[in-house]
Amino acid sequence: MGRQRQGKARGFTLVELMGVIAILGVLFILVMPYIRGYTIRAKVTEGMQMIAQCRNQVYEVYASGNDLPGANNYGCEAVQPSRFVQEITTTDDGVIVLMLGNQIADLRLSLFKITLAPLNGSGQRMSDADLGSIPRRWRCGSALDGTDPELGPYLPSTCRG
Repeated sequence: MGRQRQGKARGFTLVELMGVIAILGVLFILVMPYIRGYTIRAKVTEGMQMIAQCRNQVYEVYASGNDLPGANNYGCEAVQPSRFVQEITTTDDGVIVLMLGNQIADLRLSLFKITLAPLNGSGQRMSDADLGSIPRRWRCGSALDGTDPELGPYLPSTCRG
């Protein structure tokens, strides 16, 4: 009756468990930079979506043919409109400048600028001479307009110069 079962104990040895943990650690180290890159791009994309209203305002000003309102007078500028955006401003000729906030939790992006510039039919930035015509294209993320070049890898694919 009191007979104990004889045989090998079942389960994993300490060496086997340590091997599995080491493999998982290596995989984690290899995957983590990609995960960080995706989260940074998601934050930048959220900021880029905030430009849409300002883009429409600039479009309407040029299409109306009225005088350009001047820097920061297009009616779409904002200070701290979201957690990841410090401010949205405009220049005299309607280039929209988005400054990423310092709450983006990544010093590679904090307080950097992304620009969106209206272009005429010949691919040049629009100016007073283009009043009464609509922007034919928009140039996003170009260093020519003031976008910080360090942001290049983190900009959405639709916003790379």
